[in-house]
Amino acid sequence: MEVAKYLSVIFASMIKFFGGPLTGLALKITWVETAICSVVGMMITVALITFFGNYIQTFFTRIFQRGSEPKKKKKFTRSNRLAVRVRRKFGLMGISFLTPILFSPIGGAILALAFRYHKRDIMLNMLLSACVWGIIQSLFLYYAKDFFF
Repeated sequence: MEVAKYLSVIFASMIKFFGGPLTGLALKITWVETAICSVVGMMITVALITFFGNYIQTFFTRIFQRGSEPKKKKKFTRSNRLAVRVRRKFGLMGISFLTPILFSPIGGAILALAFRYHKRDIMLNMLLSACVWGIIQSLFLYYAKDFFF
């Protein structure tokens, strides 16, 4: 059941990117297959949020705010400050570069949309970042597994 292994890696990297290489290592598939599945998983999440983010937000707003007033949120949290700092210094490339390691694919896509970057640019930068980090993380885990496991 190779397809089930690939789908497991894809699903893990859809939620948290590092989960893909860890799952690939645990399921004993090659590092190349792990890297490819991790990239596919991240890009599925980024594409869904980038192109359907408004609909998803409307749906969850309707479900969770029925009959209650919205709570006041802090405007400047630690994570908000970090996101603004990354955007000011590095722009979309910085957000995309940090998405697989610091933000999750969900968080990085939402952040890029919140700063109103063009959808095509978001997809391209996230793809490049996912490819680079997919290779780096997969290779690292596969060659360093003897030291850690």
